[in-house]
Amino acid sequence: MFDTVVKFDAHVKNADNGGMAGTRQFDEDEVLDRALRLFWRRGFGATSMQDIAQATGVLRGSLYHAYGDKQAIFLRIFARYRAWFLDGVRAALAAPAVDAALRDYLRFSIETVTAADDDAMTRGCLTSKTALDETAMDDAIRAALRGLLDGVRALLEERLARPDARGRLALAPAAAARLLVTSTRGLVVMERVYRDKGELQAVADDLLALLVPDTARPD
Repeated sequence: MFDTVVKFDAHVKNADNGGMAGTRQFDEDEVLDRALRLFWRRGFGATSMQDIAQATGVLRGSLYHAYGDKQAIFLRIFARYRAWFLDGVRAALAAPAVDAALRDYLRFSIETVTAADDDAMTRGCLTSKTALDETAMDDAIRAALRGLLDGVRALLEERLARPDARGRLALAPAAAARLLVTSTRGLVVMERVYRDKGELQAVADDLLALLVPDTARPD
């Protein structure tokens, strides 16, 4: 998932206690990617600035100086996550037939929440995990989460309004897009409870059959 796109094996350059001196003494992309993995795995509330410092190899003072507090770091990280996620949705919806495009979108959604981290535990969905964390939900973070979900819905609605979908969809494009976004959030909860990828795929197949009734069922 995100770690299939970016690399995490370089060493952070700021291992000492030196000041920033106007320039950052570390690899910013690597630091933000490591911090993203930490938030994704543990959640906003369970992640402290000290945790971020340990995960990235950058001292807390340097993190505060470069980015601000924990929320500021999270919002910066989430912007990167949003760009990556929307790129994935856009690529998934590129198939020329609407049923194939939706199948690829649902597969992408499932693969994202079932990807295992270093400890073999699935990370789930960063957006949903944050939305359910009462310590995270102030206006700034809520706006960031809404921006991602609205972006997904806009991409879905645009794809479902194309000529190949006309006459095949059981709902109007806007309604179908809203249902898909809501249903994929539900898949996140099912993954947390059942830890069964096959169960998620069965739900995805049912949803696709409801939205595009003439879709052939997988063998």
